[in-house]
This record gives sequence, structure tokens and C-alpha cells, in this order.
Amino acid sequence: MKPRMRAEDWYSVRRLDDDVTYICEPHIQEFYRCNIWHVRGRDRDLLVDSGMGVVSLREWVPLVTERDLIAVASHTHFDHIGCHHEFECRAVHSAEADLLAEPTRANTLADPYVTDDIFDALPPEPYCSKCYAVKRAPATRLLEDGDMIDLGDRRFEVIHTPGHSPGGIAFYEKATEILFSGDILYDGPLIEDTYHSNAVDYLASMERLLSLKVRVVHGGHFPSFSGERYRDLITGWLDAKRKTH
Repeated sequence: MKPRMRAEDWYSVRRLDDDVTYICEPHIQEFYRCNIWHVRGRDRDLLVDSGMGVVSLREWVPLVTERDLIAVASHTHFDHIGCHHEFECRAVHSAEADLLAEPTRANTLADPYVTDDIFDALPPEPYCSKCYAVKRAPATRLLEDGDMIDLGDRRFEVIHTPGHSPGGIAFYEKATEILFSGDILYDGPLIEDTYHSNAVDYLASMERLLSLKVRVVHGGHFPSFSGERYRDLITGWLDAKRKTH
């Protein structure tokens, strides 16, 4: 029987450079553990993804309630949108707006992935893996490729990156060369075979990402990495695909 954690011990928070804060749920195994990113702006803050939603982010991570904030979804799988319903301003790419508004265990991939096996320690009572479901969080803003998210002194461009899922998006700050890449690219085993993945789109998204000038990448899973590692990961992935086709 796995132990249960207290709500106050569920999240880990670490301040990084560039006014970026890393938030995660350390008791979820790394492969399933979503990286939650908080970016401080002059006029408002940005939250990229919101975790599984098994413990309230607003209640236990005060950082996300201090100022006006826009919560964006890099895509709508369960591990990335679980706490979106807690925020007043919610944004998602138009291709996945229906999933954010009407999530099910199937369309968010909670079924088959959410079982007790993905945890090293379980969330507090009354959490139940078989009962787990993402709550509805209809978008207040629909995003498209090329849109800008303006924080006052910082501007992030929306880069549509379909492939892992139809409405996958990355967020690129040209001034600092920071990329929040979601699940299209991170430094770990990529998932290319979900029910709505598309191999042709994935290839096009990777080729497009290679054209960006990137200094640091904060992905949807696993540790952040350098621009050099970013280029190595993409070129290695593209080379492997070309050899198999």
C-alpha cells in the first residue's frame, strides 16, 4: 500500500533564472510528471500548464494567486490541465478548446494512464485513481499560431506545434530566447502515438522548431536544457525519422 502525502507536501517550487519558477508534483513518477511553469511579468503573470489537479494549485502554491494571471495549456492531456478550472483566465489552442471545455477520461488520456502505479506516494484523501477526472475549464481565450501573450514587459509568441496532439503549442520569448515547448519536445522519451497524434504534423513541427534561435528550453516533462541540447535533440530525432522512411 503506497503512503498518502499531505496536501501541503504535494508541490515542489523552485525559482530559476529569467523570473521563471518551476512547479512540479514530485510524488508522480517522472515520466508522467508535468512541469508547471510560472513566469513573472510587469502587468500580469503567465502559467504554462497546471498539473494533474489532484491537489489545489491555488491553495498550496501562493505564487499563482499573487497577481493577475493567464493560465495557458500547452495541450489538453490530463497531466497538464488538472488545475485549469481554478483560474479565471484560461487559454488554449482552438484545436483543443473542446477538450478543455468537455474533458473525459478518454480524451485527456487519463484512461488508461491514471492508476496508482504512476505515483510514488498517493495524493491525500479522498483521491481515488479510478474516480479521477479533469474538471471542465472552458477557455476564455482561444490561441492561434502567431498570437502574442503580453505580460506588459514580456511577450511570448504562440507557436502551433501539432504532432503530439492537434492543438499543441509552444511559447517563445524572442527577447530572451526562452522556449516553453510543451510535449512536442523535451529531454526524454517522446510520445508520438496517442489517439490524436499525427506523424506528418510532428515532423513539420520539429522542422519548424529547428529554425528558432533558442537559448534555454523548459519542456512539458523532464529537466530544462540548453539551446545546444535543443538542436541536438531535434536533429537527432529528424535523422532517425529520415533513416526509417
